[in-house]
Amino acid sequence: MIPSSPVPGRLPGTSAPETGLVDVEGTTRSGKEEITGESDSSEVKEFKEGGYGWMVVFSVALVNAHTWGLNSSYAVFLAYYLRSGDIAGSSSLAFAFVGGLSISISLLVSPLVTWCIGRFGTIPTFRIGVVFEAISFVGASFSTHIYHLILSQGVCFGIGLGFCFTATVGVVPQWFVKRRSFANAVATSGSGFGGLTYSLATNAMITNLGLPWAFRILAIVAFVVNGGCSLILRDRNKAVGAKHVPFHLDLFKLPEYWLFLGWGFFSLMSYVIVVFSITDYAQQVGFSASQGSLAAAIFNLSQGIGRPLIGLASDHVGRLNVAGLGTLTAGVVAFFLWVFAGKSYPGLIIYALFGAFAGIIWPCVAPVGAEVVGLSLLPAALSIYWLVLVLPATFAEVIGLMLRTSGVDGYLNVQIFTGVMYIASFMSIWLLRSWKLQQMEILGTMDDPLAVEAPNAVQSGAKASENGRPRSYIVNMFVFRHV
Repeated sequence: MIPSSPVPGRLPGTSAPETGLVDVEGTTRSGKEEITGESDSSEVKEFKEGGYGWMVVFSVALVNAHTWGLNSSYAVFLAYYLRSGDIAGSSSLAFAFVGGLSISISLLVSPLVTWCIGRFGTIPTFRIGVVFEAISFVGASFSTHIYHLILSQGVCFGIGLGFCFTATVGVVPQWFVKRRSFANAVATSGSGFGGLTYSLATNAMITNLGLPWAFRILAIVAFVVNGGCSLILRDRNKAVGAKHVPFHLDLFKLPEYWLFLGWGFFSLMSYVIVVFSITDYAQQVGFSASQGSLAAAIFNLSQGIGRPLIGLASDHVGRLNVAGLGTLTAGVVAFFLWVFAGKSYPGLIIYALFGAFAGIIWPCVAPVGAEVVGLSLLPAALSIYWLVLVLPATFAEVIGLMLRTSGVDGYLNVQIFTGVMYIASFMSIWLLRSWKLQQMEILGTMDDPLAVEAPNAVQSGAKASENGRPRSYIVNMFVFRHV
């Protein structure tokens, strides 16, 4: 049995829950409500479910479309680089490193971004990212050597992506309670629709206008759209008591947080390989460049449509349930669809339609993180989370290309590795779900979905558990409940 903290969201050695109390929707109560058991009536009147929050969702969706969506178009750039020979001093591994570097740098700067948010605010921090992203594309348009791409499309774009993403990822959950997962998923769906748009547009621009002008057009569009979003975006950091601390090391004392990290680590390892390799895979098995970009576009379309549906299901079926089963689905389709059907174009398109499950970490990470550590500690938890994910982000596509061989079956090792990583990710999230079920049992809230963790919940839970020992983690893996 895996040891755990006595109350969800309570850090070891603290006398009261650090993150507040979790209600039926997974939200956290304010410090005043923790102590007195009464809510601040002025705050309740001030905050209304949704409202301006839907404008925040719209703006974050556009930001995701013009950050992560643009990053997804690197699959098209990668396929072009591998076949054009336009970049001097390059190799397939160097090009793969550029794509992975953009993601890893974005995660690596997350502690700095978290500190900037606490020091300067969300909007000024976000605008720093807008500028860096535009500069990166302009710089990439003049690239002739591989180190030019590493500095521009890798490092500079990664900094811009990191500032934009980290500044906005925790904002949407602050505006919603009952529909938190759905709203967060709608916001993250922007990356899917952005990837769809720019996978097709980038290929067309490179073909008709050339690589340099494709980059310059993307720079202009990204700067205008993201800059406009900075005028709409609003946060509720003060209202929810968000702690923007870059490193809250006590989180590492929570075994459940390690399971949360494991889910993200293995999931991102697979996701990066799939999203960057699908265009090159299509061309390796004999399809044209336009067919490869279409497969990547459909993969992103699946994410755009599927993520709101995943969020909607999470609110009704359970956030950990959906995150776990979605991760398992990604592993199963990698083994049975990508491996066996991917060499035919209709089969590859069917596999691409499961793209929402391949990237399920993105619509689920913030709501699941709130379930694990609470809303107030979520910024600190995600700051460390992104830092840990630097390794898979940097080396996933490098590993993928190293596993790739020649011929029609050249991606078989890559496909198997991807499937195994998804299964490992599923095991982590499913054990995390077992922890959550045990906490609900200890607190005596298993049969009362409307129960709220009150200050005396531990005592009542202890009294309830005197009649029997809580189920083990292994047993809870086979218990299905809304969680």
